[in-house]
Amino acid sequence: MKHSKITMTQAAQLITLILALVLSPLVSAQTYRKGQHVEPAYEGWRQNEDGSYNFMFGYMNENWEETPHVPVGENNFFSPGEADRGQPTHFLPRRNRFTFEVTVPADWGEDEELVWTLNVNGVERKAYASLRQDYLVDNMVIASETGSLGAGTSSPESRANVPPVVTVQGDQVRSARVGEPISIAAHIWDDGLPEADREPTISAEDLKSRMLRPPSRVTVGKVNGLFMSWNIYRGDGEVTFDPPLPKPWEDTRTSANSPWSAQWHPPEQPEDGIWEVEATFHEPGTYVLWGRADDGGLYHDAYITVHVDE
Repeated sequence: MKHSKITMTQAAQLITLILALVLSPLVSAQTYRKGQHVEPAYEGWRQNEDGSYNFMFGYMNENWEETPHVPVGENNFFSPGEADRGQPTHFLPRRNRFTFEVTVPADWGEDEELVWTLNVNGVERKAYASLRQDYLVDNMVIASETGSLGAGTSSPESRANVPPVVTVQGDQVRSARVGEPISIAAHIWDDGLPEADREPTISAEDLKSRMLRPPSRVTVGKVNGLFMSWNIYRGDGEVTFDPPLPKPWEDTRTSANSPWSAQWHPPEQPEDGIWEVEATFHEPGTYVLWGRADDGGLYHDAYITVHVDE
């Protein structure tokens, strides 16, 4: 008897359709397009070579579409000490992990806390950062938390993986005009680990068996493979990028151009390692653009500031 084969993409489409039919009433009741708050998140800490510490933060924007702009001030601040610790003022949708880091001195006490406060759409939330031992982060924790690995798993290649290195070509501070695109080029070095996920084929019988089993992992699932993304980090206005870039946030919807999406595939890597994009600004102002090189397991960030006139 001849058994038909289907690709993982086809399997994902079928599973997505079934889950949509079964869970759509529940999902629509618990998720929102706009109007909800943003939950700041303390991800953990790691120590630097000079003895200082980096506190790592992310956030959960409860909205699927709204990207609130919250300037540093009474609704977006750190305490004690300086209110501005380099946090974002533009919040992408949904869960964003390991978005930025704040350095504290080597003599930071084990009982001291650094608090990030956000007030979005009238709801105030706080994240409390400390040197508690259970918040210690290393590369394996990052890979696991972001979905490159299943919880509590590892492999020789994941342990050998080092973060990519992104270097922006040209000036770090630039000028632009509304409606006139600027070119951004960034060089990425990467060690080729983890290897990019490939699409195997499975039989219809295997697919049916998988659908009858509970999920094999309790963490989010992420497709491994190098990509570059650019987004607004600070600035009150819309910016479009051409070509469209993968999302750095956990958009699990099918064909969402996100590494957490069922049908996502890593983009082709340029032979010279230079990733180019055009950014067009739709309103005047000062913007900080955030570039992230991500190999699936680990990441490296770069930033440019753009002053935009009419």
